[in-house]
Amino acid sequence: MCLIVFAYKSHPKYKFIFAANRDEFYDRPTEQADYWKDHPELLAGKDLQAGGTWMGITRQGRFAAVTNFRDLKNIKENAPSRGKLTLNFLIDNISAEKYYEKIKPTLQDFNGFNLILGSVDDLYYFSTHTEGLKKLEPGIYGLSNAVLNTPWRKVVQSKEKLSMLLKQDEIHPEELLDMLSNTRLAKDDELPDTGIGLDRERVLSAVFIQSPDYGTRASTAVLVDNDNNVRFAEKTFFDCREVFSNKNYIFKLETEKNK
Repeated sequence: MCLIVFAYKSHPKYKFIFAANRDEFYDRPTEQADYWKDHPELLAGKDLQAGGTWMGITRQGRFAAVTNFRDLKNIKENAPSRGKLTLNFLIDNISAEKYYEKIKPTLQDFNGFNLILGSVDDLYYFSTHTEGLKKLEPGIYGLSNAVLNTPWRKVVQSKEKLSMLLKQDEIHPEELLDMLSNTRLAKDDELPDTGIGLDRERVLSAVFIQSPDYGTRASTAVLVDNDNNVRFAEKTFFDCREVFSNKNYIFKLETEKNK
């Protein structure tokens, strides 16, 4: 994922509202979101190159999503896949706190990242560029390739649009996906300097990224209401804006009460 916006316990009907774009090279092999054969409780896309995932949710409500931290001056060759951090949490049965302590000694092996993890009722965040594990309070959050809520233009703009949607009684996945389709570039004076050059900063400043070899590969929306009903919608793309497929899943979380 390279852009994530979500509202956590900030709407009278929905306790978790999530929208994200996954940006990647077009030639990186990928499976669309589906239930995994070897982990049938897990709904997620799959990176066929490294075997991990950028975002997923389980039937029990475990949730995780990762973004890269853009720091080209400190790239580690042969670093482990950051998508495995997401996957390993989703298929494990330990708390976010215990998982963080478990992987903390190995964090220096990875290239920079941000990780949101926990459950739809209990979310946490940590990064290679912040200290410790942070429990998230109710609110609206945005994340791209810097730390949580860094005010890059596309983060600020997407949070504002999500705030407007929160005024509605009902929110539909299609509205979240539409929010993720904005191709407008930031002005030069609004761009961060992450070491990739001005031309590349411009291209990557859009909510929906388009370029000859790299861009938004998937747009995903997740809604979880207070009765634990989940709506998961995803659009995947061949390249630029050619839609490959639309996926929609509806299910109820398997809590102790409804087993």
